[in-house]
Amino acid sequence: MIPEGDGRIIGYYGYPRRSLLAGARAAFGAELPLVDLDIDYGAPDAGLLPKATCSIITNIMNNAVWLSGRLAVVVAAVGEDKCDGGRNIAWLLKGMGFNVVESRFTGGGAGRPLVWSTSAGPLAERIDRIMETVVEPEPRGAAAQGPGTSGAPRRETGAIAAPPRCEPTHGFWGVPPNDFSILGLFPPTTHIYGWTRCVEAGRPDDLDLETFVDPGVPTVFFTQSFCAKQNLAHYLAERHGGLEVDCHREINDSIMAKVEAFIKLS
Repeated sequence: MIPEGDGRIIGYYGYPRRSLLAGARAAFGAELPLVDLDIDYGAPDAGLLPKATCSIITNIMNNAVWLSGRLAVVVAAVGEDKCDGGRNIAWLLKGMGFNVVESRFTGGGAGRPLVWSTSAGPLAERIDRIMETVVEPEPRGAAAQGPGTSGAPRRETGAIAAPPRCEPTHGFWGVPPNDFSILGLFPPTTHIYGWTRCVEAGRPDDLDLETFVDPGVPTVFFTQSFCAKQNLAHYLAERHGGLEVDCHREINDSIMAKVEAFIKLS
């Protein structure tokens, strides 16, 4: 979430290296909050990108312009772990006068065990926990502390016991959606695949892991419209007999009905 007031913040998007986030805090203030610019916070449309642009990339631009007076620096994922859109936006922001630090993964990430991707529980909450590991390697504790990216309660700092692994009845493949409402359709025994699983594993540029899906698990392959990952989603949905879904910004009733029917009938 964006802290209230007009205090300085550090923006980031994608999965930048933690050493660069730590370096930004060392340079601009250890107390500065980290704000994920990928998320839709309701920023006004800056009108700087074509309408046919992935909503996540649009969020980054809109948030950066909206928060421009507060951003000390933007730590930007620009390598294979993000996309060309992330690289291009970093270039555009630099040209607009933003202080941008670029982050690239080139293989050989630290690697972490899969916990939230393969356990049971509300899908939105588990994806929130995974995305928190971008800046906090350990999962949070049990007491509520304000809303997370999905609107689900955040947790107090402090590691907790890893939830037990469950056998998957369904799968969700892709990146965290711009509109989390679709995640409420999935049963708690849904495994998480795609780039989100790569984030939990600490290997956001690992294409082999990103394209892995457990055989026989009914899986929804989700992408934002105008995202290059649609190519992967289409191929994998055909290969695994899954459901391919793409959505530009908010999830409409037609998409919700399609996903709900797939889950109930599979």
